[in-house]
Amino acid sequence: MDTWGPVWVPTAPPSLATLFAPTLQPLPVLPALAVVMATAYLAGAVRMWTTGRRWSPWATLSFLSGCAVLVVVMGFGIEGYGLRLFSAFMFQQLTLMMAVPPLLVLGRPGTLLLRATPHHGAGRMVLCGAHWGLRSRAGRVLLHPAFMVPLFLVCFYGLYLTDLASSVLSTWAGHTGLELALLAAGVLFTAAVLSRDPLPVRQSHLGRAADMFLEMPLHAFFGVIVMLSVTPLVTVFAAPPPGWGVDVIADQELAGALAWSYGEIPSVLLLLIIFVRWHREEDRGSRARDRHVDQYGDADLEAYNAYLQQLQHRSH
Repeated sequence: MDTWGPVWVPTAPPSLATLFAPTLQPLPVLPALAVVMATAYLAGAVRMWTTGRRWSPWATLSFLSGCAVLVVVMGFGIEGYGLRLFSAFMFQQLTLMMAVPPLLVLGRPGTLLLRATPHHGAGRMVLCGAHWGLRSRAGRVLLHPAFMVPLFLVCFYGLYLTDLASSVLSTWAGHTGLELALLAAGVLFTAAVLSRDPLPVRQSHLGRAADMFLEMPLHAFFGVIVMLSVTPLVTVFAAPPPGWGVDVIADQELAGALAWSYGEIPSVLLLLIIFVRWHREEDRGSRARDRHVDQYGDADLEAYNAYLQQLQHRSH
């Protein structure tokens, strides 16, 4: 591999073997972040278990899986190819925004933080910061549909249909900063529609489903635009190394196909989770009402029957 700035750019043509070969960059920012998050989460889960309190193994597995996927996508060979190939970077972006965040959010890290953090020493400061975030206006704005849905779409339309991607991705700092921003945008969007953690603002199931129905067609349409483009959209991807034997327009079409196909699969799964939760909540509410009626009777129904009896007596 040749050194290109503070990163390694592969010299071999892309293949499944080279794309997913463990190849840490000189400054593996996101893999290191994933390791830190996994370590902190596992420490909290172990604290819960060792103190005799319950914590879901499935939530733990989900969060750690999200961290593992983050390490693979940002710490394997695909990160080097993502510096020069639109398709490789698009795969990374979709994974950062739509595959990793649901796994992290389903791990309920916010709830674990509030339950496992000690209430003294440094832990008290962490809890104070968490409670401030839950009550802050900034938190309400960041998770509001009017902010997070446009932000999510700007990461596709605003990034690639302007010169923004060409400018940002031309440097290592811009490339890495954009990857962090894409992960953050994905977490914000996913938390708003999927999280069961305490949130500054919580939408109804209908509102969450509406957000997904708004995002899905616009996201698919972006993929179609990229597939139909006949000129390179991003200058940094317009000149891959000659030894790779890559057709720039064909690679761009592949990037659009990934945005249209791979990008839609997580959206459909998120929508299914929302509908399943909605159904379960309605079912629990219905059973609770039935138990209340069995125990205390239905006051509204009894009042209605009494009213009908009064009408019947008056007619006689």
